[in-house]
Parts: sequence; structure tokens; C-alpha cells
Amino acid sequence: MANPISFSGLLVLCLCIIAIASDNSPLQDFCVADPNIAVLLNGLACKDPKLAQASDFSFSGLHIVGNTSNAVGSRVTPVTVAQLPGLNTLGISFARVDYAPWGVNPPHTHPRATEILTVLKGSLEVGFVTSNPENRLITKVLQKGDGFVFPVGLIHFQRNVRPGNAVAVAALSSQNPGVITIANAVFGSKPDVDSDILAKAFQIDESIVKDIQSKF
Repeated sequence: MANPISFSGLLVLCLCIIAIASDNSPLQDFCVADPNIAVLLNGLACKDPKLAQASDFSFSGLHIVGNTSNAVGSRVTPVTVAQLPGLNTLGISFARVDYAPWGVNPPHTHPRATEILTVLKGSLEVGFVTSNPENRLITKVLQKGDGFVFPVGLIHFQRNVRPGNAVAVAALSSQNPGVITIANAVFGSKPDVDSDILAKAFQIDESIVKDIQSKF
């Protein structure tokens, strides 16, 4: 039989880990971010709540089609605490994603958030890859009205599989989810990651690594 003290300790540890795994809960009704306060916090400092206005909690522009004339054929319009200060401490943000025909939102991760994506227009192939050692691809083609969850920290992507434009909205479980686009981070870092390291990691010739780096 398990030691009750050990079990209690394990339960407390698990609860602590769960609490740490997401944004801190607010200790007041709201905490509108004030970027003018030069205090270093894990988040943003609050403005005086008496000075809060409706504009602190609203965002306009999600009806505007994003410009997808780029190499990957997609455009993300984020609404995080940087764009909507009323999100500060609330542990949520969202985004609009536009896709050109066959456009891709390339493999990326959100280090601080789980994402749920809903298709508003078109059809999207979506997927994520599980962690080592399985690296299993879980993928599905979504139609208008379908949703899909990308677990926090896992590499995921979307691709428009139709000749027409597509639109999706995403909700994320952090006011500042962060984004790491894999190709940009690996091949476009400043300064460059040594080509020998990447050649070994990807099992390709160094000349190919340098060619790819030149595109970023």
C-alpha cells in the first residue's frame, strides 16, 4: 500500500506543476497593461484601474483580410497583450490567420500556450508532431466550422488544401503565447548556427545548409 504521506506530497507537487504551467491568475477584476511603466515583471505592470477605458478591452480589425503575398502564403493577425492591453493577466489571446490558395502556416511552436483553431472559410490540413522519441504526426483535414487543438509547446502547422482563400481564428491560453517558427529559428538565427552543426543534425551537406541560411 502506498505511503499516505508520500502520496500527499506527490499530489501537492502535481497541483503546483499544474498551477505553474499556465499564466498567473489575476488577483483583481482586471489589470490593464501600462507599457509606460518601466518595471520588469513576468508580464506587464497595471495601470490605475480607475483610468481603464472600454478601448483597453476592445480590438478592431479582425475583419480585414491579411496580406498573404509572401513566401509561405499566409498571414497571422495576432491579438495578444501587445495589441489589447486588457488581456494582461487574463491568460488568453487570439489571432486571425489568412491563407492564400495552397498557403502554409509553417511548422512552429507556442512555448507558453495551447492553441485551439477554428476554420471560418475553406479547408485546412492541420497537424502536430509529438515529442521524442515517437515524433508521431497527428493530422486531419478540417472543413468550415471544424476545430482542432494544438497542445502547448508541440510543433504544429496548417496548410490550405483548396484553390481558394481560407480563414481561421485561433484562441491561445496565454496573454503572450510566443511563437517560434522552426525554419526561421534554425536557419535564420542571428548570428547563424554553425553550418557543421546543422549539417549533422539534418544529415545534409554543409553547402545545402548555407544555401538555406542565405534565404533567411
